[in-house]
Amino acid sequence: MPPEYPEPLSIEHDHPSRELDAGTLRHVIQHVVDAEGTSLTHLSLVLTDHDTVRRLNQSYLDHDYDTDVLSFSLREGPAPSSGASGEGIEGEVYVDLDTAAERHDEFDTSFEREAYRYVVHGLLHLVGYDDAQPAGQDKMREKEDQYLNTVLPAPSS
Repeated sequence: MPPEYPEPLSIEHDHPSRELDAGTLRHVIQHVVDAEGTSLTHLSLVLTDHDTVRRLNQSYLDHDYDTDVLSFSLREGPAPSSGASGEGIEGEVYVDLDTAAERHDEFDTSFEREAYRYVVHGLLHLVGYDDAQPAGQDKMREKEDQYLNTVLPAPSS
């Protein structure tokens, strides 16, 4: 029997000085969930820092480097193929707000928009998208842009 969760969405602000608006986070997440034709069984979203994400990356993926977002499915068995699982999202997403703060200028966007991009990216992994190959990277970037442009104000020029 699958575990029962008190809430389908848990947002933890675990960064010492940076945060994102909880209402906007919920709106972005719900938009992606709806657009991908799925639901939330349980999503734990943790907004955190370099140290936490790097430690998780080392511990669980054996990668000794920083990354912007980590996603962990809590489902048994293989990951679903994109958009085809029929089951709700059940997983954890860890967003490195330090990386968003450091890199947003490089992409000519705001800190917030860059961080929301990481949230969307993590969700896309949980519904089955894979960016191990260039075609998958392009597809995920296209989806990220589409969803962000729909739910957030246009980026400043």
